[in-house]
Amino acid sequence: MRVDALSAIPQASRELALQRFELLRPHLEQERPLRVVASEASIPYRTAFRWAQAYRSGGLAALARKGRADEGEQILASSQLIKAIEGLALERPPLPISSIHRQARAIAETLQEHQPSYAVVRRIVRGLPTGLLMLAHRDNKAYGAGFDLVHRREAAKPNSIWQVDHAQLDIKLLRGDGSVAKPWLTIVIDDYSRAVAGYYLVFDPPSSLRTTLALRQGIWRKGDPHWQICGIPDVLYTDNGSDFRSKHLEQVAADLKIRLIFSTPGQPQGRGRIERFFRTVNEMFLCDLDGYTARRGRKPTLTLNSLEMQFHTFLLETYHPRPSSEGKLSPKE
Repeated sequence: MRVDALSAIPQASRELALQRFELLRPHLEQERPLRVVASEASIPYRTAFRWAQAYRSGGLAALARKGRADEGEQILASSQLIKAIEGLALERPPLPISSIHRQARAIAETLQEHQPSYAVVRRIVRGLPTGLLMLAHRDNKAYGAGFDLVHRREAAKPNSIWQVDHAQLDIKLLRGDGSVAKPWLTIVIDDYSRAVAGYYLVFDPPSSLRTTLALRQGIWRKGDPHWQICGIPDVLYTDNGSDFRSKHLEQVAADLKIRLIFSTPGQPQGRGRIERFFRTVNEMFLCDLDGYTARRGRKPTLTLNSLEMQFHTFLLETYHPRPSSEGKLSPKE
């Protein structure tokens, strides 16, 4: 799998690949002409064409492979300088790119690095998500009205939109040392069918690694013939948690051509599907088990492994075959 190839590449090379992907994103995702994208990024068309071909054939890992020693050097800047330029671009009221360019040159001189050209600064500013710029330059209400509508729109087919989230379950389990603790459940759910594509159950709090492992399970074919959902989603919709904003998840998504979409901070529209699933887990599964915290007198008797076995059975034999309350087809159908 390409993600495995990506993990073997040094971090510096992955960051270089991600920068090249960001340059190509308007062409790859928005179908803008490659010549226009290359011109705006101040890179030769042949270089952009070669990168696009490499990405389509080998994913993000292919973009990490370097050509000539000087290839692409004119478009890159240190991560510290890029963050400074992005910070200037998000100031309110918005600054013209010429002003950002002047300040960026002064910052580069302070950092004792090569001063960026106007084209490089413009490319970095234009690479910022439009929604983020609106949020910074206007207000949360304008952002929500202009951009969160797409997040509330239901998927039109399976594997169009997957949602991922975590929840600490309302049940206490026995740990190996005899203590008790509540487990965390990470869920990847298909927005169209409501089918669970992948999950991860552990005591440790959420992390980017847990998210990626659940996503990996969702993508791969399952060993159980009753669990049929698999594939690569077009969109992965998450909240704004630090584990979802991680470089690791961003690199995985770019390599697999998955669009990452984040809910508006404080206004998680479109997250109802996965929140209803967690309620279903409480009302139809956990409520009958020892250690369920909402019912007194039920002392913990289950371990993490035994809970996972029962959850797997509940998922495939109860949840997936069950039609929705609105009379829609079951997730399995």
